[in-house]
Amino acid sequence: MYFFSFRQLFFGRKQDMSGLFKRQNVFDPGGDWAAPVLWYARGVKAMKARKLEDPTSWYFFGAMHGIWRELWDFYNITTSADAGPKPSDVATYVDQCQHQSWYFLPWHRGYLIALENMIRHEIKLQNGPHDTWALPYWNYFGTNQNVLPPAFRTADWPDGTGDNPLFVEQRWGPLSSSTPFDVSSQTNLDPVGHPDFVGPGGGGSAGFGGLETGFNHGGGTNGELEMDPHNIIHGLVGGGHPTLSFPDGRPLPGLMSNPRTAGLDPIFYLHHCNIDRLWESWNNFPVGKPATKPTDWQNPTAPKWLNGPASVGEREFAMPNPDESKWVYTPQKMQDITELGYEYNDLTPGAIAPPITLAARMANLGLSAVVGTQAGGQTMTKVEMIGASAGRMLLAGSGAMRSSIEMEPTGRARVSESLSAKPLAPALPDRVFLNLENVTGLHDAVIFQVYVGLPDGADPAENKGYLAGSVSLFGVSQASDPAGKHAGNGITFTLEITKVIDKLHLDHDFDVDKLSVDFVPLGNIPNAAKVSIGRISIYRQFE
Repeated sequence: MYFFSFRQLFFGRKQDMSGLFKRQNVFDPGGDWAAPVLWYARGVKAMKARKLEDPTSWYFFGAMHGIWRELWDFYNITTSADAGPKPSDVATYVDQCQHQSWYFLPWHRGYLIALENMIRHEIKLQNGPHDTWALPYWNYFGTNQNVLPPAFRTADWPDGTGDNPLFVEQRWGPLSSSTPFDVSSQTNLDPVGHPDFVGPGGGGSAGFGGLETGFNHGGGTNGELEMDPHNIIHGLVGGGHPTLSFPDGRPLPGLMSNPRTAGLDPIFYLHHCNIDRLWESWNNFPVGKPATKPTDWQNPTAPKWLNGPASVGEREFAMPNPDESKWVYTPQKMQDITELGYEYNDLTPGAIAPPITLAARMANLGLSAVVGTQAGGQTMTKVEMIGASAGRMLLAGSGAMRSSIEMEPTGRARVSESLSAKPLAPALPDRVFLNLENVTGLHDAVIFQVYVGLPDGADPAENKGYLAGSVSLFGVSQASDPAGKHAGNGITFTLEITKVIDKLHLDHDFDVDKLSVDFVPLGNIPNAAKVSIGRISIYRQFE
C-alpha cells in the first residue's frame, strides 16, 4: 500500500533530490531569458491562446483575481464578442481575491500554486522541464534589482521575433522600464520586523497579515505587508497613462494598478511570489529569531482563519486544475510551504535596513532597560484616539497639501509620559498610529507620501525624519463603489508613526494643540480622480 502526501497528490513526483520545487530570484545569474523565465513565457503564451470562458486560460485566471470587462475590451485584451465565464464558474471562481483581510496572504499563496501548476502542465505538454520548473520571484529590494526584469520590458522573444507574452503595453509607472527606480524612496520592509500577524485594529496596528474579516474582496483596512510593500509596488509598476484618460478625465490605469486588471500582467505573479516569500521569511527567517510571546512570528490559530470563510457560511477558496477539476483549499493548508511542494532559494528580505528594535528605541528615548524587562512579553492591545481632523480632505494636484489634527490634551500627555525617562508606572513606550480613514477615489494608481509634524516651510525631501510612509490607492475605486459590499466607504490606511512621534518628543515639539499632516503626491493627482480622506486621526497603542 502506498501513502501520498498532499504535495505528491497535487504536484506529482519530481526529479530533484530534495523533492521540492525551488523558486529562485529572477535576477539570479543565467541571463535575461534564463530557463525559468523562458518556460514561464512559453506557458503564459499557451494559456493566452485560450478564451476567457475556459477555466485554464490566462484571462480566466486574471478574472479570478478581479474582472473589469469594459476596460479589458477597451485594451483589446478581450473583445465584446468573447463569451465570459459560465455563471457557475463565476459563482465558484471569479472576483475571489482577498484584500484588506487576514486572508490576503493565504488566498494569494493558493492562487500562485494554481497558476504555477497550470504553467507546469503547459511545460509538460511542450516536453519541457516540468519536473523542476518553479515560478521565479522579483525581489525589488535587492541590490540592482529595482528595475523591471528585462524579459518583461521587450516585445520580442530572445530570437528577435515579436509577441513576447510577458510584455504588456499597459505599464506606465516609474518601475516599469529599464530605468532603475529608488524603491526605498516609497516603500520599506518594516512590516517584516513586526511579530504579530493580527493587530488590535480600531486605529492601532492591523498586524503583519491583516485584521480578522470574513470573505473580503476589497474595502476595509490594509494589513501591514499588504499596504507596504504590496500596494506600493502595484502602483509603481502599473501607474496611469500620461495622456490618455476616461471621458471624465481619469487617467487610464496600468494593469498592475487595479485589482480588476492586475492578474492579466505576467509580472503580477513574480511580485506576489516575492510577497509570499516575505511571509515565509516572517515565519521562519532567521532560524531562532527572538520572540517575547508564544504568538510572535506565528500565523493565527483561530478556527475562522484556519478553516477559511467557508467555515462560517461564506465563499470557499477554490482554483481550477489543468483538467478543470476544482481544488478547494483553506489557510490551514497554506502554512507549510514544504508540504505544498516548494521552497525559496533565499529568505533574506532585501537590501533595505531592518526596522529599529525595541531595545534600540528605548535607548534612544533614554528609558531604562528595567522598564522593558518588566513589561516584556506583554501584548499591547489597548487603543485610544488622541487626535483627529475636523472633516473630509480632498487630494488633488502635484504639490504638497496640508491638513492638521486637533490633539486631545490628556491623550497626548499619556503618550509623552510613556516616552519619558521617568514614567508614572513602568510600561513599554506607546506605539502611535496615523489613520487615513475611509479614503475614496476613482483612480487606483495614485501614490503619495505622508509627513507628520513637518515644520512650516520645510522641504519634505530634506526632512525624512517626519515621513510617516507612503500610500498607494490600489483597490480604492472598487472600494468606493456605493453598490459594493462596504457601501462605498473606501479603504482605511494605518501608518505607524512611532519613530516620528519619538523624534517630536525628543525635540520638544510634541506638546502642541495641533499637529500638521502633509501629503506629497508622486506625480499629479487629477481632479477627476476625486480622491478624498474621510478623517485623519491619531491613536496610541499601549498595554
